[in-house]
Amino acid sequence: MIRNPKIILTLLTGLNLLNYLDRYVLSAVLVPLQADLRLSNLVAGLLPTVFLIGYFATSPVFGAWADRAGDRGTRRTLIAAGVAIWSAATVASGLARTMVSLIAARAAVGVGEASFATLAPALIDRLAPEGRKSGWMAFYCAATPVGSALGYLVGGAVLHGHGWRTAFYVTGGPGLALALFCLRIAEPADRWKPSESNLLDAARNLARMPLYRAAVLGYCVYTFAIGGFAYWAPKYVSERYGLAVARASIDFGLVTVLGGVLGTVFGGWVADRAARGRPPAGTSSGAPLSEADSARADATCARIHLGVCAASSGVGAPLAAAAIAATTTGLFFGWTLPCQIALFSLSGPINVVLLRSAPPALRASAMALAIFAIHALGDLWSPPLMGLVADHASMPVAMAGVPIGLVVAAFVWWRGAVASGWLTAASRVR
Repeated sequence: MIRNPKIILTLLTGLNLLNYLDRYVLSAVLVPLQADLRLSNLVAGLLPTVFLIGYFATSPVFGAWADRAGDRGTRRTLIAAGVAIWSAATVASGLARTMVSLIAARAAVGVGEASFATLAPALIDRLAPEGRKSGWMAFYCAATPVGSALGYLVGGAVLHGHGWRTAFYVTGGPGLALALFCLRIAEPADRWKPSESNLLDAARNLARMPLYRAAVLGYCVYTFAIGGFAYWAPKYVSERYGLAVARASIDFGLVTVLGGVLGTVFGGWVADRAARGRPPAGTSSGAPLSEADSARADATCARIHLGVCAASSGVGAPLAAAAIAATTTGLFFGWTLPCQIALFSLSGPINVVLLRSAPPALRASAMALAIFAIHALGDLWSPPLMGLVADHASMPVAMAGVPIGLVVAAFVWWRGAVASGWLTAASRVR
């Protein structure tokens, strides 16, 4: 069995990298795929929507299942099954010969990723030492920009030499092998009783929590903005600046991986330092905090992390606007890099907020319901809507919604942090 927390963190981070690599390889090969299957921008924009339907529709099921599971082995089995399903479905995407078969494969990718994405952050939160929660979560989330960038890079490189179908074969294979290692994870013992709430009860309870509610609402708008931008960026760069599609994918991927890694690590460091003044995990005698004191400590931690999210999105908005308005490729990437750093710096903190603003027995459900909400109200709609606007106006006009969405997200998070006492908590940090 794999018992070392750092090894488990590394395994889950590697799988998260493959998660996003499999997801974003579609954007890298989108142009030849469109030509081969004769898809309009609107129809092509629906492909990530199909994926997201499979993803967010099944996430709450996996979350409730995990919270109610008395057998700890259930969680690692669900993670392993999810990895195997999304990997096999990615390979099937390359085998697709019709629009129907491609839709079925992308929906299956979403179902597999839902199981993993729901359970992995909750497991990391339980394994991470107090005072390093955001740092550990940032390490896990750093795989998001790296995996996304590798999706562009690997997709662009394989596309150039072997065609778009081979790109799906290359990216789907490794996950099938790594799924077996997930079955060897030794889960930590629960310090609370399994939840007895059903899915609807859990959703109602979480919706009544102001801090959790503000985190999710802001995350919905943020996801709408960056989801559309990430999907259409390679094509936008290619059409606006005249780059070849493969080159545009590779260049955007390089900027994403650099900005994403720097931003994610920086954001985790900032959030952990800002939260140093929160109540400790135990008393001076080593005894654990009472349930009430533990809840207050979690709330303080969540409020401060939500403030970091608000600042990150607020800084990213004008940088995104400058990138979209850029008249040359150099200016576009020159503004995109600091924008990526700002936006990815909230990757770790927002996951800490979602988990710490919920009771321990409902944290898998809290993550699952957040996944459901941010995609049902966020990037489920932005790629096809931006494609529709681009069909009737232009892609720069469609991209204008990105900085607007980031401003709205920053405002919602800022209001949530202030309303929950973040300014008071932050003023006590030394």
